[in-house]
Amino acid sequence: MNFTISGGSIYSAQKVVIYGPEGIGKTTLARQFPDPVFIDTEDSTKTYNVTRITQADGTTKPSSWTILLEMVKAVKSGVIPCKTLVIDSLDWAETLCIKHVCDKAQKDGIEDFGYGKGYTYLEESFGKLLNELSDIVSMGIHVVCTAHATMRRVELPEETGAYDHWELKLEKKDSALVKEWADMVLFCNYKTIVIAGNTPMDKNKAAGGKRVMHAVHTPWWDAKNRFGLPEDMPMEYGAIAHIFKTTSVKAEPEAAPVKTAEPTKAVEKQPEDHFEEVELSKEAIHEALGKPIPEKKPNDIPADLWALMQADHVTADQLQQVVAKKGYYPVGTPIANYDPKFISGCLVACWDKVKSEID
Repeated sequence: MNFTISGGSIYSAQKVVIYGPEGIGKTTLARQFPDPVFIDTEDSTKTYNVTRITQADGTTKPSSWTILLEMVKAVKSGVIPCKTLVIDSLDWAETLCIKHVCDKAQKDGIEDFGYGKGYTYLEESFGKLLNELSDIVSMGIHVVCTAHATMRRVELPEETGAYDHWELKLEKKDSALVKEWADMVLFCNYKTIVIAGNTPMDKNKAAGGKRVMHAVHTPWWDAKNRFGLPEDMPMEYGAIAHIFKTTSVKAEPEAAPVKTAEPTKAVEKQPEDHFEEVELSKEAIHEALGKPIPEKKPNDIPADLWALMQADHVTADQLQQVVAKKGYYPVGTPIANYDPKFISGCLVACWDKVKSEID
């Protein structure tokens, strides 16, 4: 095997985490990245004109961890084209992951595992999402994850005193994974200026409130970057836009002299084509597009299970056959009669295995 050496920087897509207090504008910043498509885990983009991954029933918020991963895989497979995938937000995605881990083990909460095992299982499952996102980055697609911030009190055992520290609103192990995974962690906050009173008896006053992005780690917040960004920047996409430019703009060649055209005879205007408006049925539209017609969700099937069935074109009869084949319920048992924990823990949480039995 032969090897050579090369120098210089290599362009690649970036893994970005944007976090900060609620309402500061994380989603607004994320939507300015190149050609973004959102996975809206918290239904927070309703008032924004953005492109979202939408399920067969028209909903955009993933109702389970399995559906969230299926959305990510749709981008990875090329079904959803984009230049930037936005997960908005990571902490709401983690909530889905916690429910998935608990349902799979038939536990009521993450603490029920005992000895911290639940958090280990959570870290393993959450890491699968980051691995899928890394695969998308390797395809040349940027990944931007938003998250909320939380303040933690840090006690210094070797010294007297403590201080407040801003960090991702995630479980500790997941937070460490995300910070290690990301190329850039931007902490967004309001920069407040304290004005001292005129006399020692006067109270200090706060002024300002300008939004800024912090790109360098300090004792007061988590942040990082690999691009030599300053510690503080205006909370504007223009401050980091140069990192996401894939090509340089070439100078246009000089235009050739324009020759004056000879006068031409007037051309008689042809009558415009007439198109008759025809109202097509939903069935006709889907047939023309070559897409299956989405069915209306039956009342006896939970929304998260139905979303998976629709995405993979699995009928209720096929699902009942698999359940009966595995000996869980007799053939013909209505899905409404299945135990809810069986649906969440054995069907939704293990959907890939269920689907393989059908395939």
